[in-house]
Amino acid sequence: MEGVFFISFYETMLLQQKQLQQKLTDIQKQLQQLPEGKLICTRCGNRTKWYRSDGHTKTYIPKDQKPYASQLAIRRYLLEKQKEYQTNLDALAYYFRHDSYNSGKAEQLLTYDSAYHSLLAEHFQPVSQELQTWESSPYNKNKNYPEQLKHKTCKNEFMRSKSEAMIAMSLYVQKIPYRYECELKLGSITLFPDFTIRHPETGEIFYWEHFGMMDKSEYVKNASDKISLYMKYGIYPNDKLLVSYETQKQPLSTEQIQRLLQFHFDCQFQ
Repeated sequence: MEGVFFISFYETMLLQQKQLQQKLTDIQKQLQQLPEGKLICTRCGNRTKWYRSDGHTKTYIPKDQKPYASQLAIRRYLLEKQKEYQTNLDALAYYFRHDSYNSGKAEQLLTYDSAYHSLLAEHFQPVSQELQTWESSPYNKNKNYPEQLKHKTCKNEFMRSKSEAMIAMSLYVQKIPYRYECELKLGSITLFPDFTIRHPETGEIFYWEHFGMMDKSEYVKNASDKISLYMKYGIYPNDKLLVSYETQKQPLSTEQIQRLLQFHFDCQFQ
């Protein structure tokens, strides 16, 4: 669908911009730790000589100063990468200046424009009447921390994070029925998976857990324990359990969501 493609492309560009900015920051920090000057290598037969240039004169670097020459080589490499990243960043800036005013228009029609939402809702319903009924029927929801439910979705519900709302949008436009934080009992333990999903064709049940703070050690441990619990009851990642991750530096992208949907449900994205 055209709208899905646009959202994915735009958000991918935003992610690339953030990653490039971080790479440039990291390179700048590394350059501050390296000696000034440009490395020049000359060859005479099988012999190589190293020189340091300050832009005016060349100074010979003896072989016993190889670590110093290596640092200058690293500096040269990082400066070239810096130019490469900056060129890509400038290209993205050009794109945003000319096209960003269109960003998210399709998503806004589904999420924030009530008139369009009511007209488009039928188009995005699951194909099966049984799945439509399942999706719209009441269920036991997670009632903890309702104040965290701040992100509105295309189904006029609220979720705890922007990433979860992105997942919901992708499920919705692909006509994949889901329930958000629906009660699940595994033995004596009650869970509320981020998403309980029905396969759009077979009706099989899947679960999706999104782990959004994987740069925090305690959170990682809890995520690992939760996945282990699923596995104990025969619900395995890459089988009936979809798992996505993000950190502060590497946020979830629509592209990542689409890859999971393609793998599990053979969804097609233009």
